[in-house]
Amino acid sequence: MGTWGSRAPALALALLLACAHVALVAAQDTERIEGSAGDVLEDDPVGRLKVYVYELPTKYNKKMVAKDSRCLSHMFAAEIFMHRFLLSSAIRTLNPEEADWFYTPVYTTCDLTPWGHPLPFKSPRIMRSAIQFISKRWPYWNRTEGADHFFVVPHDFGACFHYQEEKAIERGVLPLLCRATLVQTFGQKDHVCLKEGSITIPPYAPPQKMKTHLVPPETPRSIFVYFRGLFYDTANDPEGGYYARGARASVWENFKNNPLFDISTDHPPTYYEDMQRAVFCLCPLGWAPWSPRLVEAVVFGCIPVIIADDIVLPFADAIPWEEIGVFVAEDDVPKLDTILTSIPMEVILRKQRLLANPSMKQAMLFPQPAQPGDAFHQILNGLARKLPHGKDVFLKPGQKVLNWTEGPRGDLKPW
Repeated sequence: MGTWGSRAPALALALLLACAHVALVAAQDTERIEGSAGDVLEDDPVGRLKVYVYELPTKYNKKMVAKDSRCLSHMFAAEIFMHRFLLSSAIRTLNPEEADWFYTPVYTTCDLTPWGHPLPFKSPRIMRSAIQFISKRWPYWNRTEGADHFFVVPHDFGACFHYQEEKAIERGVLPLLCRATLVQTFGQKDHVCLKEGSITIPPYAPPQKMKTHLVPPETPRSIFVYFRGLFYDTANDPEGGYYARGARASVWENFKNNPLFDISTDHPPTYYEDMQRAVFCLCPLGWAPWSPRLVEAVVFGCIPVIIADDIVLPFADAIPWEEIGVFVAEDDVPKLDTILTSIPMEVILRKQRLLANPSMKQAMLFPQPAQPGDAFHQILNGLARKLPHGKDVFLKPGQKVLNWTEGPRGDLKPW
C-alpha cells in the first residue's frame, strides 16, 4: 500500500484533473529535440555507407518463418524486418569489394517452443553454423574475423543467447562474435552480455497494429500511472525475488490499492487506448531490462517510467531519454507515488511535448515499408558513425584471433 492514507481520493482527483488539462494543451504542441541529439535523430544514412548482404540458404531465415509465422509478430522480430529492409535499401551493394559492412541474415530467435519462446540452446548453434558457412564461401569474414560484420541479435540478453540472466552471464557472448558489431535490444552498463561498440535498438512492436488503435490527440489523460503485465513469474521463478529482481513484485505489493495506480495482470483489448489515456506508463525490467512497453509508451505519448538499474536505452545518442522519461531505481520502487507526484506540471508538459514529436516515435518503430528516420535508419546511422574502420580491423596474413572451439560444449554441436 502507498503512503496516501485518507487524502488519497482527493489528491488523486486533483492530480488527474490537472494532468488531463496538461494533455489537452500538449496535444496541440510538439517540441524539437535541441542540440546534437536532434541532428543525429534526423540524419540520413544514404550515401554514408554500403552494406553487402550475404545470400544464405533459406534454412537460416525464410524457411524458419514459413515454419512458424509467430516470428513475424513477437518482440524479437527486428532481425527479420532488418533483413527485408536491407534487401531493397539504397545502401545495399551487390559488390562486396566496395562494402563498408557485411550483414549475415540469420534468424536466431525464430526456432520457437510451443509457448512462443526462442530455444536458447538452438540459437548459438544456428549462429555458429551461419558463420561457418560464410567463412568457407567468401573471403571477407576471414580477412577481419568479423570486425567489419554486424549481426542483429534481439535475444533477451543479446548474443549470450539465454532468457535467464544467470545462465546468460555464465555463457557469455558467443566467442565467434567477439570482433563483430552486435545490434541488440539488450543493454546494461558493465554487463558481460553488452559488448563494447554494440548498437542498442528498440524491440519490435507491430507498427500497423498500434496505428489502428490511435485515439484523438485531444483525448484527456485521465489515468495517472498505468501498467499491465506480470508481477510474478511463478512458472520460472516459483520462490519469487529473481524475476525482475523483485521490482515488479514491489510495484504490486506497494500500489495495488493505490487509486493513482491502474495496474493489473489483465491485458484488456483497450490496452493501447489505455496507454494513450495515461500520464505515466511503467516500464520495469522483467527477465531482461528491456520490453516493448518502452516503444509503446513513446509511440503513445505516455511518459515512460524506467525501472531497470544501469539500463542502456535504444539510440541513446539520438533520443534524450533523461528528458522524456523518468528513471526510478529498483530499490526506490516503494517511493514511486512520492516520486511521480513530486514532478512539477511544467516538467510533465515538456516531456509530453517532446514525446509528441513525430521523429521521436518514428525512431522506435520498424515499419513496412521503411520510412525516413525510422529504427532501420537509426541502425544504419549508428553503423555509419563507426566508419572509417580502423587499421586493426584487417588481420595480417595468417593471423588468427578467434578460437572456433571456445564456448560451452552444447554450443559446438552441429545445427
